[in-house]
Amino acid sequence: MNATEVLLHPVRLRIVAALSGVSELTTRQLCERISAVSRVTVYRQLALLLDAGYIEVAGEARVRGAVERRYRLLPERPRIGADLAADMTVEDHRRGFAAAMAVLIAEFNAYLDGADADPVADQVGYRQAVLWLSPTELAELLGEMVDVLRGSMANEPAPDRRPYVLSPVLFPHERQTRPPADA
Repeated sequence: MNATEVLLHPVRLRIVAALSGVSELTTRQLCERISAVSRVTVYRQLALLLDAGYIEVAGEARVRGAVERRYRLLPERPRIGADLAADMTVEDHRRGFAAAMAVLIAEFNAYLDGADADPVADQVGYRQAVLWLSPTELAELLGEMVDVLRGSMANEPAPDRRPYVLSPVLFPHERQTRPPADA
């Protein structure tokens, strides 16, 4: 299974997202984080991620007579980079976007269902803006965004920190003609 097939699945995406930013989680902890997914499905998808080289077993412990595994993401796991994205079909991109949005909706609902959800205090945002950009300006903007985020992405968990999901979505808006220069 290639990286596209592995990652374009909502449950596997949620498992990868849950493991991102933490050192390791047990299957029980993963099931708690994605409680809307059955335990059997989590086990099945963990096995696929393990076989595909996305995660590894970080350790095992006996818990009430059963073996409990702890999983972690592999830093060198496959990713959908520019080269792989270029080989994706339009339907692959459609499926990938739908999977990513399904994960985002599920994660947002889990947040809202939490006892301490406070969208105003947590500065939750879901805004859209249309930007007119040349290919050069687009490349510069993306580079600047990566530079800004890189520092925060290196943050380790701490008592005064909580994880936030940032899910940028970027695509050309409907085809429009440029407004006249004198408008």
